[in-house]
Amino acid sequence: MKIVFLLFEGITALDAVGPYEVLARLPGAEIVFAGKQAGMAVTGDAKLRLGVDVAIADVREADVLVVPGGFGTRALERDEDVLAWIRAIDQTTRITASVCTGSLVLGAAGLLQGRRATTHWAARDQLARHGAIAVAERVVRDGKYATCAGVSAGIDFALTLAIELAGEPIAQAIQLGIEYDPAPPLRAGSPETAPPLVRDAVLARMRALERR
Repeated sequence: MKIVFLLFEGITALDAVGPYEVLARLPGAEIVFAGKQAGMAVTGDAKLRLGVDVAIADVREADVLVVPGGFGTRALERDEDVLAWIRAIDQTTRITASVCTGSLVLGAAGLLQGRRATTHWAARDQLARHGAIAVAERVVRDGKYATCAGVSAGIDFALTLAIELAGEPIAQAIQLGIEYDPAPPLRAGSPETAPPLVRDAVLARMRALERR
């Protein structure tokens, strides 16, 4: 089972690494990290480098395609080479998926038109502009498309796919193996539960980063 992750400049590391830690443990999984060029992709804070195994031009099929998010997705939404590659790979996949703002890229490629999908809470309006039915849910499936909310939701999303691809007992074993049993000390993980001042400050910071 070939699982391809798209890596790019400005990626959010956990968007790729969280799902990777789950999906790489599936029986028979072959993980491929693809990007515009082989080498390295640097995260949005310019501090962490992720290895890119192969150029997207050399990847012609996948069982599962995962497009992570990060502020770098803004450039990908306008990158016709990447969008054309996603559309071509989508013709071969069993599941085409995204984490966080990766769904904006799937939307820009025209794959989410009229479909239920989700993304980071601060980007739902942008997702809707791509013709998707943007919903406030943690993990969303519509046909063969799987999208999830921001960053940490990628682990929930990957476990959801693990159940589908390998069955619940294996997914449970993976969950236990990575000891994914979240118990956050705060209730600020969604715009509905976070204090308004915190929500507004985070939104303002994100908008400022987008303008850079």
